[in-house]
Amino acid sequence: MKIAFLTPEYPHERIGHSGGIGTSIKHLAVALQKQGHEVSLLIYGQEEDVTFSDNGIAFYKIKNPKLKGLSWFLTRKKIQKLINRLHKAQKIDIVEAPDWTGIGSFININCPLIIRENGSDTYFCHLDHRPVKAINRFHEKQALKSVDGIISVSQFTGDLTNTLFNIKRPFTVIPNAINLTDFTPEPIIDNEESTDHTILYFGTLIRKKGLLELPYIFNLVNKKYPEAKLVLVGKDSPDIKTKSKSTWQLMQPLFTESALKQVMYIGAVPYADMRRHIQVATLCVFPTFAEALPVSWLEAMALEKPIVASNVGWAKEIVDDGKDGFLVHPKEHEAYANKISAILKDARLKETLAKAAREKIISKFSSTLIAEQSVQFYSKFIKE
Repeated sequence: MKIAFLTPEYPHERIGHSGGIGTSIKHLAVALQKQGHEVSLLIYGQEEDVTFSDNGIAFYKIKNPKLKGLSWFLTRKKIQKLINRLHKAQKIDIVEAPDWTGIGSFININCPLIIRENGSDTYFCHLDHRPVKAINRFHEKQALKSVDGIISVSQFTGDLTNTLFNIKRPFTVIPNAINLTDFTPEPIIDNEESTDHTILYFGTLIRKKGLLELPYIFNLVNKKYPEAKLVLVGKDSPDIKTKSKSTWQLMQPLFTESALKQVMYIGAVPYADMRRHIQVATLCVFPTFAEALPVSWLEAMALEKPIVASNVGWAKEIVDDGKDGFLVHPKEHEAYANKISAILKDARLKETLAKAAREKIISKFSSTLIAEQSVQFYSKFIKE
């Protein structure tokens, strides 16, 4: 099968910054290629039109046309023309696009178009209790109404998306996945920093991911474990609510003086380097309010790291609370801190959670398994 992914991002040195959508696509794309399928990446919003190949995957960088009021239309027509050309040349059988900002709207192509719901702008604005741009909501609804088929990465995301757009489109739940080969735990070598009492958050520093709750949580942990470190890895971002240019700047005054001394903000790192930061941590924390099915949780669990995560919506589709991780509401600071402290205190508990976490990933979130499920879904829409 010849599968193309239409995406605004992908973790590659020639593409630029990538978030969760790009990361999830990479895990799936690599697995599909290993299973003998041909994979193409159509990446819009780039600075130039360039085609190249890397490790057998075809990359098509797409520069968005700029014309006030018409850029969205011209970009979609440019994408449409490229897809139809590649389909005619028998390089594409099917295209998958994200629901984010409705890039699939008003694209009329000669092969099936599938949407994978990783969370639209409308979805995230709802979870974040802020208004959505009317143009984004319009295109997102139009895309969902017109595409051939829909995959949702979680039951929660699929159900809430239908509710928000007042539609009843059927969807198939196929979760995000990770490549287990790339995320296999290894012994810590002697010259690496100690994992004792190191708490890691990795992801964008932004309000919706609970970063303004994390200082209050860590302050409580710091009282019990003054030697514990909080390591933050990820890109800083502006805060929509306060108009601040930096969430990290908003966070710092929320820490106590003693707790702040134990916080290390590393900033954004290349995706290839992220594994090392996870590997040397004691546990990972994700106090988020808004996700669909986060790959970061899967990566930490695959590397046998206990996680203390949010109990909102999608969470129970990944973690069995108390068995392979802990789930706590981000605003319950004391309860959240207590779960972190329990892991820091009890080495046996830490080991039990860690082993169960990786077993969960192997059984439900392996990219090999998810690639097979995706191909089975694609096959319903491809005419031989």
